[in-house]
Amino acid sequence: MSVFTLILLAVGLSFDTFAVSVSCGIARKKIVFWEAFRIASVFAFFQASMPLIGWALGFSIKHYIEPVDHWIALALLTIIGVKMIAEAFEKHEEKKNFNPLDLKIMITLAIATSIDALAVGISFVALDVNILFAYFIIGFITFLVAMLGMLFGKNIGGIIGKRMEIIGGLILIGIGVKIAIEHTM
Repeated sequence: MSVFTLILLAVGLSFDTFAVSVSCGIARKKIVFWEAFRIASVFAFFQASMPLIGWALGFSIKHYIEPVDHWIALALLTIIGVKMIAEAFEKHEEKKNFNPLDLKIMITLAIATSIDALAVGISFVALDVNILFAYFIIGFITFLVAMLGMLFGKNIGGIIGKRMEIIGGLILIGIGVKIAIEHTM
C-alpha cells in the first residue's frame, strides 16, 4: 500500500472521529487547548491501535486469505464505508449532560469511532502494510482531525458532521475498489 493510499485510508477512518469531535466542541463551547488535546490523544490512540489488533488477528490466518485478499479488503472497506454513510442519515439524540471530558465517555467514544479500524487492520496483513508506519500515520491524522473537529464544533456547530461521515464512507469504498482493481489487473 502506498503512503498516499495509507494517508487517504487514515483520513477516511477518521471521519467518524471528526463527527464526534464536532459534537464534543458543541457540548463544551469553552473547551481549552489541553482539554481538546486530551480528547484527541485518546481518540488517536484507539484509532491507531485497532488496526494493530486487527493486523495481529489477521496475521494468524494470513495463509488462508492470501488468494482472496483483495476481495476481502474490498468487502471490509465497502461494508465500513456503507455503514458510515448509513449512520450519517440516522438521527442522533444529544444528551443534555454530555461531557466529553468524562473518562468513561471519552473512552466509549474512542472505541465506538475506531472499531471499524479493526477490520481494516485485518486487511493490512493481506496488503503487506508496514503496521508500525500505519499506526503512526493513522494516529497522527486522527489526532489532527479530532482537534479540528472540536475547533469546528466550538465555532460552527453540527452543520458539517453528517457530510463528513458521508465523504469518509465514500473514501473507504473508493480505496476498496482501487485495491480490487490493482489485484485483478
